[in-house]
Amino acid sequence: MPQTHAISHTKAARALMIDAIRDHGPVTLASSMGAEDMVLVDLIATNDLGIDVFVLDTGRLHTETLALVQQARARYGIDFKMYVPDTEQLQTYLASHGPDGIFNSIDTRKTCCAIRKVEPLGRALKGYGAWITGMRRDQSVTRLGVPDSEWDEPNGLHKYNPLANWSSEDVWAYIDQHKVPHNPLHKQGYPSIGCAPCTRAINEGEDDRAGRWWWENPDTKECGLHPASENPAPTKSEVSS
Repeated sequence: MPQTHAISHTKAARALMIDAIRDHGPVTLASSMGAEDMVLVDLIATNDLGIDVFVLDTGRLHTETLALVQQARARYGIDFKMYVPDTEQLQTYLASHGPDGIFNSIDTRKTCCAIRKVEPLGRALKGYGAWITGMRRDQSVTRLGVPDSEWDEPNGLHKYNPLANWSSEDVWAYIDQHKVPHNPLHKQGYPSIGCAPCTRAINEGEDDRAGRWWWENPDTKECGLHPASENPAPTKSEVSS
């Protein structure tokens, strides 16, 4: 990434997060501990933005991901808040479908995601006016329309995607330049890392999220955290009315 391009991208991402704080604070970052989220964590910490960070600990994360949480805490002095699934909901699901029910159908897989991710997300977002994600448009066919900012109707708050127009090359150029800690699985062919059973290394020529829910068709590969929405971000008056 040329230096002027890198500076422009970095300034734009930082400015968007500052806008979120100014217009809708307090703000929190949903971190999967992936490369994009680590870029955002670095920007938040080095610019002292005061944005909280949380992780959805699904109970099936890679050991490398959990180790990175500890490494990032030590590096940045940020408290990565961990949110776990509701015990009763999870036990009921496991009793009916077992630990590998995700492979039975799209519905059972999405139910697992709803319990391990979507419900905890709702708890994590309580009390915030906006949240931030590391989504990029070129990650997959399901994310081609990711906007810089949007109104998150299901959760009732604003959502910002500061890296929406970044490429994978942009992300890794930033990581290399700033020596940002990252998951070692990225160097083993995992550009996108979720739960261990649901993630595999990708093959040459596949998009970044091809290894997620690898047994499904590309157009179903989302977990419910980011439902497709064409709703523009409403104004403050629209929210309060």
